[in-house]
Amino acid sequence: MEATLDVETEFKQKPKFKFSLVDASFLLFVVILIVFGIYSTVAWMRDSGRLPLSQFVLEGNLEYVHNSDVQSALSRIQPFGTFMTQDVNQLQHAVEDLPWVASAAIRKQWPNTIKVFVMEHQPAAIWNGTALLNDSGQIFDADPGTLHEKDQDIVKLYGPAAKSEEVLNTWRDLKPKFEDLGLEITSVVLNDRLAWQIILDNGIRLELGKDALNERIKRFVDLYHHMNEKVQQISYIDLRYDTGAAIGWLSDEQRHRE
Repeated sequence: MEATLDVETEFKQKPKFKFSLVDASFLLFVVILIVFGIYSTVAWMRDSGRLPLSQFVLEGNLEYVHNSDVQSALSRIQPFGTFMTQDVNQLQHAVEDLPWVASAAIRKQWPNTIKVFVMEHQPAAIWNGTALLNDSGQIFDADPGTLHEKDQDIVKLYGPAAKSEEVLNTWRDLKPKFEDLGLEITSVVLNDRLAWQIILDNGIRLELGKDALNERIKRFVDLYHHMNEKVQQISYIDLRYDTGAAIGWLSDEQRHRE
């Protein structure tokens, strides 16, 4: 005898999550609380009355950059941020715009201080009478009239802006050759035609042209050894020839004036 067994399978459904009004209200409250917290924090950070950057410290081996210069540069930043909001790069650019500043490093120190470390340009030459060159031949627009006494006798160089480094290096290369003669170069000129001119501390002007500069300097050195007391009577020496030189003599009036 066969018997049939009926098996009933019960499927139990999981209870569904019910999102009540209370739950929605609580979630909305949390979101509002978070937004308010963020807004309050940002507002607090931006409030100029809280954590103001009220002082700065200037550091570095400085001769020409003063506290008043940095203070004036920073005061031109408007609006000025707080400790939390002020962009350090903006501060750095403001300080580096000062004529004597070669580079600046800025950092903020809690709670209200800006620390400014400055490296100055080192003046190597007066450039075109109105600006200066640093050791790298870079032009910077500081007033030559502000040079300290120890720097006032630096060489005067003239030339196109794009040639500043070349003019400085040429002066450095030629300087020892004249020092061996007991002479000092007071000015080097590279004119618009890229011709060279040198003025010496005894007043002699050398016209050297565009080519064969070293050969013409050597020719001057050889010539100078044979001049003796006549040197005091020379106005200029024109070396723009393949051989020899043309000498211009001081007039009687010029000699008496000197």
